Amino acid sequence: MTRMTASEAFVEQLVAEGVTDMFGIVGSAYMDALDIFEPAGIRFISVAHEQNAAHMADGYSRASGRHGVCIAQNGPGITNFVTAIAAAYWAHSPVVAITPETGSTGMGLGGFQETDQIPIFSKITRYQAHVTGPQRLAELTHRAFYMAKAERGPTQINIPRDHFYGEVDWEVKPPLEVERGAGGPRSLDAAADMLATARFPVIVAGGGVVMADGQREAIALAEHLGAPVVTSYLHNDAFPASHPLMCGPLGYQGSKAAMKVIAQADVVLALGTRLGPFGTLPQHGLDYWPKNARVVQVDADHRVLGLVKDVSVAVNGDARLAAAAIRERLQTGNRRIAAHDNREARLDIVEKEKRDWEAELDSWGQGDGSPVPPRRILRELERAMPANAMVTTDIGNICSVSNSYLRFEQPNSFFAAMSFGNCGYAFPTAMGAKVAAPDRPAIAYVGDGAWGMSLAEILTCVREDIPAVAVVFNNGQWGAEKKNQIDFYADRFVGTNLANPSFAGIAEAMGGNGLRVDRPDQIGDALREAVASGRPTVLEIMATQELGDPFRRDALKKPVRMLDKYKAFTVA
Repeated sequence: MTRMTASEAFVEQLVAEGVTDMFGIVGSAYMDALDIFEPAGIRFISVAHEQNAAHMADGYSRASGRHGVCIAQNGPGITNFVTAIAAAYWAHSPVVAITPETGSTGMGLGGFQETDQIPIFSKITRYQAHVTGPQRLAELTHRAFYMAKAERGPTQINIPRDHFYGEVDWEVKPPLEVERGAGGPRSLDAAADMLATARFPVIVAGGGVVMADGQREAIALAEHLGAPVVTSYLHNDAFPASHPLMCGPLGYQGSKAAMKVIAQADVVLALGTRLGPFGTLPQHGLDYWPKNARVVQVDADHRVLGLVKDVSVAVNGDARLAAAAIRERLQTGNRRIAAHDNREARLDIVEKEKRDWEAELDSWGQGDGSPVPPRRILRELERAMPANAMVTTDIGNICSVSNSYLRFEQPNSFFAAMSFGNCGYAFPTAMGAKVAAPDRPAIAYVGDGAWGMSLAEILTCVREDIPAVAVVFNNGQWGAEKKNQIDFYADRFVGTNLANPSFAGIAEAMGGNGLRVDRPDQIGDALREAVASGRPTVLEIMATQELGDPFRRDALKKPVRMLDKYKAFTVA
């Protein structure tokens, strides 16, 4: 035990947990600890808005595989974390949210910047710790870091501001290692038995493959079976795009090849995926989920096994270790592999569907005029994308259509807001990823509506020398919602038309780099220039107002109006 102040014990424990970077806005509530971040080796990155600090922590975590950490002033600073922590929750990111709170003796009196901060985060964190005294500050910090990794999600350390003060005895503890297993032997045997009988097995590689660093094992299993691979929604980096067995992503604006292939499956191996409902909805007019297929689901979280889809075999295990264990059973047991009998015919189907899909993408991505059709923009960006790029996507019509065009060779390359689907996600997440992996390009795809939520962070990029790139699609509209007004509300555009300034010009005024293009032959060169500049850059691309399919056609109906004054707004 060493005698030190509570702030010193807290900071020393952060250092022991491997924290080198933290995102937030300064506040008096934690200034005693903030004062010693720098001598402890912790870089504090001050941002324009606290929501973006938590998104940066998310991007940092997903790019590095380590904890991402954010901190802010009690009350309004902390409530600004909520949206981003919810996004991190659905992305299974080990973000640690440090939430200083009103002093312990003043709670309930309605003091300045007071709110009860534990209930606010109760449904969007995996673990919450409320510090009851200075002597427990470092202890509960240690616990929160462990739980973020063990539970694969955000945790909260709630600290009354007076608990940063006082002297404590503390022995700084090393990080607790989280060791996972492949799953129970009976479930692994059953998984191998079922896959051995499949004549058309298909693997759905999900985020669990990325988190477990299990791409190599997933490849080996797929190759041994001769099983086509599709990726779960927004996890396009779970399997190498160039691999002959890779068919592309499922979900909104995913790959028709992937959908047509999985529709033929008799056994589906869901490897590291909860098979989320939005990621398996019909798309491109295809109701592709194979309703009669048997499903083997592997996930480290027992609570998601069989939750969305009925499963025949549930393996509660790490995706990497489970893939290796199943392959070993298939190789060393006496099981006859039925899929080996028709391997060549199955691979012919895969090759044909992929070839047809590429031809269709090419046919969609036409148009040489100014402004540029969205699919042509996305095709040109795809062709110019650096091989080791990290790409983040915001929510919105063009950004979501990009699911058809984003291909990756290595994991930890594609970050999206997942099921939470919030605007303003992409750029701060790219910033955090760039801090974590400075040798890799970090590129955000953002619509012009969502860009208004994060453009101020160009100031942060300039001040902190974070050369992230924002590709802003300027089509003068909130496209995803406007598509609903077109399809369901007879082109009555309420709140969806935008009158935009020059976003490239704003970036330059902030000290960044601004590029504006309006022809397809300019796009690839502009992206390469933005990445090579080594400066925070806004690449503004002028797009037509063409829109893709709506997100939630299943959730909307043609309006019926009962009152006389609204009857004109009925759509037959």
